[in-house]
Amino acid sequence: AGEGGRGGDGGEGREGGREGSYDMVHYGHSNQLRQAKAMGDYLIVGVHTDEEISKHKGPPVFTQAERYKMVRAIKWVDEIVEGAPYVTTLDTLDKYNSDFCVHGDDITLTVDGKDTYAEVKREGRYRECRRTQGVSTTDLVGRMLLMTKTHHSNIVSTTHRVHTDPTVPVRGYDYNSVSSPQGPKGHSPWTGVSQFLQTSQKIIQFASGKEAQPGDTIIYVAGAFDLFHIGHVDFLETVYKQAERPYVIVGLHFDQEVNRYKGKNYPIMNIHERTLSVLACRYVSEVVIGAPYAVGKDLLDHFKVDLVCHGKTEVFPDRDTADPYAEPKKRGIFRTVDSGNGLTTDDIVQRIIKNRLLFEARNQKKEAKEIAVYEAMKSQAEGEQAGDTAQAAQ
Repeated sequence: AGEGGRGGDGGEGREGGREGSYDMVHYGHSNQLRQAKAMGDYLIVGVHTDEEISKHKGPPVFTQAERYKMVRAIKWVDEIVEGAPYVTTLDTLDKYNSDFCVHGDDITLTVDGKDTYAEVKREGRYRECRRTQGVSTTDLVGRMLLMTKTHHSNIVSTTHRVHTDPTVPVRGYDYNSVSSPQGPKGHSPWTGVSQFLQTSQKIIQFASGKEAQPGDTIIYVAGAFDLFHIGHVDFLETVYKQAERPYVIVGLHFDQEVNRYKGKNYPIMNIHERTLSVLACRYVSEVVIGAPYAVGKDLLDHFKVDLVCHGKTEVFPDRDTADPYAEPKKRGIFRTVDSGNGLTTDDIVQRIIKNRLLFEARNQKKEAKEIAVYEAMKSQAEGEQAGDTAQAAQ
């Protein structure tokens, strides 16, 4: 898509635009932005206001200020447009010198059921990237609203015994079979969530691939980083600013370890999902998948760690009741940092529960609209195919 810098002279540069709600930003959003950036040289991302999202889709989980900051933290994003219009027009693309806009292979509809990208599609200034299998904002909301026996199995069954405690999240969920028996028949091909399959190629695509260089300050942090959110971003940004040339390594604990110290049915996202979520952050250089809970001598020596940071949140003791940060404290390289943001994964779950009925209604309405559009598209395609067959017969 060209080699020039932004804008370029003589049309050499190719700028792509991407617009969306970016509510509860997850690795699916990050993967779409990664694909979009690969289509051009400079990626501008438009993020809608709370008012626009509420009008067309329903109440967002995060505020627009939180969503703006989350999108800025994704490493493939060059610039964001705050308060981008919900319907993408040619005027919008021209205003930001964008050659084309990019969206996933799902469909985005206005409140009256119209394709928000219809105009730019007609003019050939629309590109499509593949939707990431296994996750959606709708799915994540569902995980937090229900709990089933298959939390981390990626298997959905209509025979689960569903617990009535809404404070416990869910992994496998199905609005039609569990949450909304009166909801639309069938499934939307865009909202429906299939199994997430982690591959080494996906990790390579998300990883920076850069090793620490002489003169870099190697900083290590560890945790669950579940439902990767703005609290995590603010913390990692604060950690990143602890050195002039930071190389930040994030140690992610295995699901069983997170469940040990978090309890309930945490983590909401499994270790593979959390790995991609953290790797997409511009402040992160490397991730240790399944890091030991205790930050011991072997880990510190292997990565040549200069500084170990932890936020203001509680430090849970290890299985043997020992302090997991005893070794870095002994070496004098432990530092508590204050990001100024106390948001936790628990807080997000509580936001969902507080507005449970609104979110359930939003998701049911969204899928019903998508199914109607999908059926219309399918009927049109079948009609065209029948016409072609009849013409060929003549």
